[in-house]
Amino acid sequence: MPKDRKRILIVDGFNVLRSGSRYKNISLNMPDYDHDWFNRAREMLINDVVHYAGREYRATVVFDGGGNVESTGEEQKVGGVSVVFSPAGSSADKVIEKLAHEGRENGYEVLVVTSDATIQDTVFGLGVDRMSAEGFSIELDRYYHDAVLDETPKVAEKRTIAGRIDSETLAKLKALRDNG
Repeated sequence: MPKDRKRILIVDGFNVLRSGSRYKNISLNMPDYDHDWFNRAREMLINDVVHYAGREYRATVVFDGGGNVESTGEEQKVGGVSVVFSPAGSSADKVIEKLAHEGRENGYEVLVVTSDATIQDTVFGLGVDRMSAEGFSIELDRYYHDAVLDETPKVAEKRTIAGRIDSETLAKLKALRDNG
């Protein structure tokens, strides 16, 4: 990861999974909080963040692990994105607030993705940008739509001498042709 990257993306994992329309479709025909649903949705979200962040952001997806006595809060890397489960006894909210604060203190532009009003209010007070879970879903749909459009066959540009000559020289040549 380049050290000159000055933008940070922090995603409130479970909040986005529950509030973003992009991920709700995964849960069709499955009971809420089903283990398989969470695994598939979590994997999809992490992959989406990898693609969305690209080279523009240092990205972290934070999931709430506070109720899990074995959660250490240790960071794992997936495709260049940090994935963190909050440590036992601590909420994802606290981790997100800490990351956002540290990012701003170190001169980064910080974007937090969550629909949690408390987190939004807290990070906004730190001078951090915020995006709702649904806004993120819409941005991802737009991103993937544009990526598909970019892969469509393109007509090769016709390269002529006239296209490579500066306009002043081209005007002189046209004058010679038309007046000669």
